[in-house]
Amino acid sequence: MGEQLSFDFGVSKPKPPSAESLAITYMKIRQAREELAKDFDDKDQVLKEQQEVIKKSILELFKTIGADSVKTKHGTISRGTKVRYYATDWDGVQKHIVDNNMPELLEKRLHQGNMKQLAEDNPELLPKGINTTSEYTVTVRRAK
Repeated sequence: MGEQLSFDFGVSKPKPPSAESLAITYMKIRQAREELAKDFDDKDQVLKEQQEVIKKSILELFKTIGADSVKTKHGTISRGTKVRYYATDWDGVQKHIVDNNMPELLEKRLHQGNMKQLAEDNPELLPKGINTTSEYTVTVRRAK
């Protein structure tokens, strides 16, 4: 007869997970994602290599027949030229851009580390039009 019954009428709150269980779960998910990513990368690499073989065959075919495109019942194959530019003398390029007022030659992206350093060391020198966003990050490291 000394048995007690307990009833929950929605008043008690569930116990929050412990930091220990959160860390374990986080690391398990991270590990699973790493395994998935590696599996994907391995399979994707095989497919990329197969595509590269086919691409070389297509380019050889176009060279042989003297064409830039071929229409088939399954689709049109075409070749084009992609030109990429890169700097081997950044100081010279930067001087040229400044001397000739050609900022459009650069992509619009800020160097995050340098901006952070400027904001910390000389916040009064931050240019107008600079905004910041902050968010909390979570890092979980495996115990040693």
